[in-house]
Formats: sequence, C-alpha cells, structure tokens
Amino acid sequence: MNVVRREIVLVGAPVNDGAGQKGCVMGPDAYRTAGLGETLKALGHSVTDHGNVRLVHPGNVAPPNPVLRNYETYIGWTRALHAKAADLGSSPVFPIYLGGDHSMAAGTVSGQARAAAAQGRPLFVLWLDAHSDFHTLDSTASGNLHGTPLAFLCGLSGFDDLLGAPLEHPVSPENVEIMGVRSVDDAEREMLIGLGVGVSDMRRIDESGVGTLLTPFLDRVREANGLLHVSLDVDFLDPEIAPAVGTTVPGGATFREAHLVMEMLHDSGLVTSLDLVELNPFLDERGTARLMVDLTGSLFGRRVFDRPTRSF
Repeated sequence: MNVVRREIVLVGAPVNDGAGQKGCVMGPDAYRTAGLGETLKALGHSVTDHGNVRLVHPGNVAPPNPVLRNYETYIGWTRALHAKAADLGSSPVFPIYLGGDHSMAAGTVSGQARAAAAQGRPLFVLWLDAHSDFHTLDSTASGNLHGTPLAFLCGLSGFDDLLGAPLEHPVSPENVEIMGVRSVDDAEREMLIGLGVGVSDMRRIDESGVGTLLTPFLDRVREANGLLHVSLDVDFLDPEIAPAVGTTVPGGATFREAHLVMEMLHDSGLVTSLDLVELNPFLDERGTARLMVDLTGSLFGRRVFDRPTRSF
C-alpha cells in the first residue's frame, strides 16, 4: 500500500457531562478495546497512547444562562484539552482525540487552531455530524453543552469563561464545512447562514454525493496551505449501522458514504488531527466502536482492496 507513515498519538477525552445521556465516559476505552491502536500499527504507522487527559477544576464559575448543565465541567475539560492539543499541534505528530461527547471539541479544536496560528497557517474544520452544534450559551434551550462547541470555535460571543479570556485564534466560519447534518434548530440556522459556514445536509448528499461536495472543500484547504481537523461524530452515521450514540437521527450516512469520505481525506493528505466523538458503548448493539475504528483505518490508508471480511 502507498501509505505515508504517520506518528500517531492517541489521547483519551472521557468527557461525559456535555451530553444529555450518560455513557460517553466509556468511549476512549471502547476505542482501545476495539483495536484502534493495533489497526493503525498494522497499516504501518507508529502509535503512542498518552492515556486520558485529566479534568482541570476551574473553581466556582456561575453559568451565564440557568439552563446550562455542568458548566464548570465544560470549562475544565475545555482548558485541559486546549492545553494538550496546543502542545501536540506544535509537534510533528498526528493526534487522535478519543471521546467523549462533542463538547470536547471546544478544547481539541481551539488548541489545534492555536498551534496552527503559531505556524502561520489557517485551520480548517470538517464537522461530520447529524447536528450543527452551533448554539451559543444564550440560544441553547436544552442546556446540553455538546450543542455549543462549534459556535465557540468560530468566535461567537459569550464564551470567555471557557479559556478565561476571549478566544485568541477562532476558526474562520468560511473554513468550516458541516457534512451530514439533518437536525438544525432555528437559532443555529440563522447564525450558520449569516456567518457563511459551509453546510452539506443529507439532502445535498442524496442529490450530489459526498465526493462532489467534499472535493471543493479539500481544494480550498490545499489552496490556502491549511491544516485540516476532522471531527467525526458517531451520529454522522445512520443509526441502523451505528446505534451507540445518545442523539440518533434517522437518515444518516451509509457505510460506503462514510468510508468514501475517509478514503478521500486520506488521498488528500491534508488531515492533521482527528476527533472521534459521541461513542456511547452503553447503547451499543452493533459493534459501533469497531465500525469507527474501521473508518479511522480508511482515513489512514486502508483501501477497499485490502479490507478484511468483517461483520459489524
């Protein structure tokens, strides 16, 4: 196989308090048990596991909106993961952050953006998700903070508590592409349109196909000499093949659509960091962790021709 060998670092992020349903705390160990490290090594990459990041305790911070749940914990995880990602992003490794609910991306992506800025390069984000996660702390009705990280990362106001200061290196909204979305609240829709965030919902995927939609985004990353962070939520996938997530939405990406995205990302050579989020092993009945590991294998060079026979 023509695979560029990578020095991969696994980082566990057992973030559990951003979601409404418990269980994502078990996600990092589920990925390890499902053979993520072994899969990547078999493809010729070196793999080092840094274990799980530890929560930082920020002290008493009053939430700006009374509906917000576990606000102090959100702050603590964001700060801990931001520091870890900023450090890894400044070294010649490829970090894979094992979640944990999607609120963890507030830390992982902001840290990667900080490291990218230090290199004088823009960070692009491919957000593979059934949801846009673009609520502000004021617009969220549920108070579940896994619905807010992308708004924070794009520099929307009201999030200064997360890092103790305004976000120094926000991701440009035009550098974000959300793919697979099929559940967007009205407030999120208005902000996404107003800021120019790229959104390829499932109807666009049905009509045009993932390859047609992904190619121009990758071309823009390449033309800008950008770094690309991929944030892969389990609920990007159709729940018929990936039920182990607390926020299932029917009509998600198929097995082959998801693998095609990963294969195209590998071929591009542009991806520099990865989140695997929202895996809830407590809800699993179909081998979702193994499927996510298999998708990661495609991102790191496994071809269709090389795939072993396996049932999920």
